[in-house]
Amino acid sequence: MGRKASMSTRAELIEATRARYESGTRAEKQRILDEFVAVSGYHRKYAIQLLGRGPPRERSAETSQKPDRRRYTQADKEALIVVWEAADRICGKRLKASLPVLVPAMENAGHLDIAADVRTRLLRMSPATIDRLLKDVREHAGRGRRRNAAPAVAKDISLRTYAGWDEVTQAGWLEVDMVSHSGPSADGSFSQTLVATDIVTGWTEYVPLPVRESRLIVEALRAIMKMLPFHVRGIDTDNDTAFINETLLGFCQSQGITFTRSRAYRKNDQAWVEQKNGAIVRRLVGHDRYQGEPAVKALMRLYRVARLYENYFQPCFKLASKNRDGAKVTKRYYDPASPYQRLRELELTPAGRGHLDAEFAELDPVDLLHRIRQAQGELASYAGRTHEAENAGDLDTFVKTLASQWQAGEARATHKKRKEKRPRNRTVPDRLAEGWPIVKTWLEDDPTLTGRKIMQRLQRDYPGQYEHRQLRTLQRRIKQWRRERANAMVQEITEAR
Repeated sequence: MGRKASMSTRAELIEATRARYESGTRAEKQRILDEFVAVSGYHRKYAIQLLGRGPPRERSAETSQKPDRRRYTQADKEALIVVWEAADRICGKRLKASLPVLVPAMENAGHLDIAADVRTRLLRMSPATIDRLLKDVREHAGRGRRRNAAPAVAKDISLRTYAGWDEVTQAGWLEVDMVSHSGPSADGSFSQTLVATDIVTGWTEYVPLPVRESRLIVEALRAIMKMLPFHVRGIDTDNDTAFINETLLGFCQSQGITFTRSRAYRKNDQAWVEQKNGAIVRRLVGHDRYQGEPAVKALMRLYRVARLYENYFQPCFKLASKNRDGAKVTKRYYDPASPYQRLRELELTPAGRGHLDAEFAELDPVDLLHRIRQAQGELASYAGRTHEAENAGDLDTFVKTLASQWQAGEARATHKKRKEKRPRNRTVPDRLAEGWPIVKTWLEDDPTLTGRKIMQRLQRDYPGQYEHRQLRTLQRRIKQWRRERANAMVQEITEAR
């Protein structure tokens, strides 16, 4: 195929061919069209349109502009601004719902005077149109679109799923989360606990915070890094804005720490720390509300002792593998071991292992537990909870009562005591009381009788005294009678031997 003609050549060819094409017969038009298509390269249908219409009109500057298709005028926007201000700058959807009520009310009070066509268009506006017309007004007034700093920072933080920890074999990779101590209501400010747990060893540290604030979280992480017996290589958090911000990201970058985050609404991505939230923090503190500096200091004294007891003396499970076969999931765990034991199995330096062993040798688990109970009693007082515990004395008294503390029930002052179940008193008279001796004689004569047959016999012998709805109660008593007879027979056989 030869080279196509230029646009200017095609325009000249159209002008020269159009006159012959319009004046020719049907056969001549077909021949002219064949020649034109062969020369221009146009599609045949498009060539018919070009040759069949008149010469193209020259577009002027006025006709070259698109027509103004705007439905709403500046007057409509100004009226909308007045109504929006009177509605206390609410969103478009709420303003749309209030227009039929607000506009007449403002007109009746003499605060709004608009033309009839403007009023019609104002009431006809959709929520999307309202937001579009008020976009620049909101931005100038400081009420533009809400900014969410987390998504912008989140782009710089890599995602990590629960399967991303399979290759981790060194200590120092932490999952970090916060536990709130708000009690039944989340209103106001209340204490928080920052929890950090190591993936490989299960070593867990926790620091109380008076409020949720990114700078306090950075300071708490600094304290945790000093308490940990290993170097921190990376931290993984959820998508809470207290974590996903420039403050924490800058701290991790300055410390050379890898900062990752879990997927939104996927708590299984942080299964390690979520388990510690319940197994350690909630078990120590409970679910009461703690606020104020005294409560935070009491939490700090509790955690200072509990971290030694949990990390050195409390074995924990660790998942080894998980296989799924259809709906059946088979999990295999390593033997339970404390974080201290798992940490010693890693390739530590002699100085690091010696420091761990020296600290472990100085610890007394019973003394630590006694101090934990004392700290829990102090903390419970800030929640208005009283606890009658036998271990409120010194260590010797605490040791002597270890064998009998279970009799007092819950030993943690931060937890509620279970209410004793009261015996249920019968409120309805027993309607089977009179007939039960008769039923027992029937059963002794024929133990194979069923409850239904006995009920039919009672209704026949004592009409109007027994109803069919008492059948289930009768069947329970027959079952209890047979159980007692069987136990008595077994006891007789045993004594005879």
